[in-house]
Amino acid sequence: MTGYLLRRAGQAVVVLAGVSVLVFSLIHLVRGDPIRLALGTRFSQETYDALRERSGLDLPLVQQYFTWAGRAVTGDLGVSFRSGDTVTSLIGERLPATLTLAVAALVVALVIALPLGMLSALHPRSLVDRVATVVSQFGISVPDFWLSIMLILLFAGVLGWLPSGGYVPIGEDPLGWLERLVLPAVATGVVSGSVITRFVRSSMLEALGSDHVRTAQAKGVPTRQVLTWHVLRNALLPLVTVTGVQLAYLLSGVVVVEIVFSWPGLGQLAYQAVRDRDFPVLQGAVLLFALVFLVINLLVDLLYGRIDPRIARR
Repeated sequence: MTGYLLRRAGQAVVVLAGVSVLVFSLIHLVRGDPIRLALGTRFSQETYDALRERSGLDLPLVQQYFTWAGRAVTGDLGVSFRSGDTVTSLIGERLPATLTLAVAALVVALVIALPLGMLSALHPRSLVDRVATVVSQFGISVPDFWLSIMLILLFAGVLGWLPSGGYVPIGEDPLGWLERLVLPAVATGVVSGSVITRFVRSSMLEALGSDHVRTAQAKGVPTRQVLTWHVLRNALLPLVTVTGVQLAYLLSGVVVVEIVFSWPGLGQLAYQAVRDRDFPVLQGAVLLFALVFLVINLLVDLLYGRIDPRIARR
């Protein structure tokens, strides 16, 4: 297990190094001076020179990368061209909001996917199965921004049950915080829930058709015991994988939903960085998204190895 862990961690480090080179290169391919693009026309030469030196842009390009990457390893992602704040502090301010939204969306996704996928697998080609198939295809097909707008029109505009967006800290107004969390969580959770539903259905159908399940049923083992010990346990492996991937997607892919609902998370920070040409913030945000994706995949692999030790021994 230790060798498996070290092997997977080494692969994650190599991938992260590749992502850092790609992110650094793509952003530096943009034409023009990034500091002048970010500051606009109103700045002094002293401000420009200080920011250029502090950001390391006065160094050769290769040296810039290694300086940036070396600082990033220690948690120093540079300073914002716009505000002058450190990128680490800006990300730290936005990260809790994105984590909250991603976890809430994952809860919505699992609440939709587990019962729907299990019922669909237990009653194939029935009315329940057809409804589940239509619902999951609808969820996979619709863009999350369109679904967000429809939810706002219905629940905020027509019914007036929930606010259309915004954010309040949970410590100030718990009910207001929850009201503003519901719609963005549903908008992102429905898409992920539809994907997980398909995996739950297919993995359970595969487990139900396996030889050991048919043998257990032939021996007269109670249905509840067969489902719990033979079907769900084998269906858990692909479910863990797809749930981990969806969580990583939610953490790094909620940009549009955060913008639509004015949710102050990392997605909105990345969008503002693109709009303002604030490259250090954009570099830091993209690198964090990649790191989150790799860490979650690493945890999923470890959990996979724990559930099925044969995988860790390969």
